[in-house]
Amino acid sequence: MSARIHERVSRFIRDTKGDASLEAIIILPALLVIFAISWLYFDVMRQQAINQKANYTIGDIISRETEILDDTYVDNARNLLFHLAQAQGDDVDMRISVVQFNKNGTGTSTGNATYDLVWSVARGDWPALTQSDMATYKPVLPILAIGDQTIIVESRDWYQPLVQLANDGFDITTYSFTRPRFASQVIFEGENDGSGKTWQNNGWGNGDQDAPGGSLCNNNAENADEGAASTECTSTTTKPTNGKGKKKNT
Repeated sequence: MSARIHERVSRFIRDTKGDASLEAIIILPALLVIFAISWLYFDVMRQQAINQKANYTIGDIISRETEILDDTYVDNARNLLFHLAQAQGDDVDMRISVVQFNKNGTGTSTGNATYDLVWSVARGDWPALTQSDMATYKPVLPILAIGDQTIIVESRDWYQPLVQLANDGFDITTYSFTRPRFASQVIFEGENDGSGKTWQNNGWGNGDQDAPGGSLCNNNAENADEGAASTECTSTTTKPTNGKGKKKNT
């Protein structure tokens, strides 16, 4: 009897039928978890890249503006961000700010220079920036020439993964810095449009308003022809020089 039991146990131990199925039962859950994590990581990186490109696009179009921006422009910029980031509703927050690098005191050192907030507007749950926020932003702001301005575009998009592992979702935050391209500054209505005389008009596309250097008679924008034809301006026009203070010989 004991010999028969021993024989059957030995035969059971040597039997290899069903090994593949048993290994699959053990390995398959681990493979599924690894696949889900890999797919989630890829999808997060994909959405991050989409949001960053959308952020760059908003910053680029604002940097090319020569007209006065207003609230309607910002609303439409957020709608464009919805489209580019493939998002909708209140999931996307956006903040646009313009910061100027100024030098305080005397001397040639830039160690006492500060970043001054020109204007800031926000859409969504984010509040607009204030001057007190510049102390927090200073370590991440780019190095600028004295008097230069940069456009800060910030976006925040709630990401809800299809596969929930560690949490229910998280924010994807992006930001970018863009220098104004065609003018020294980007104007926002009621902030630096010259009405408060805190910041001057850029004189580009708005040459008949207050601007550094001469308004209508000294601009190279859309109304340059108007200034050239004005009797007020032609009387002050000088002949070209050779750059050394002497008139060119003709």
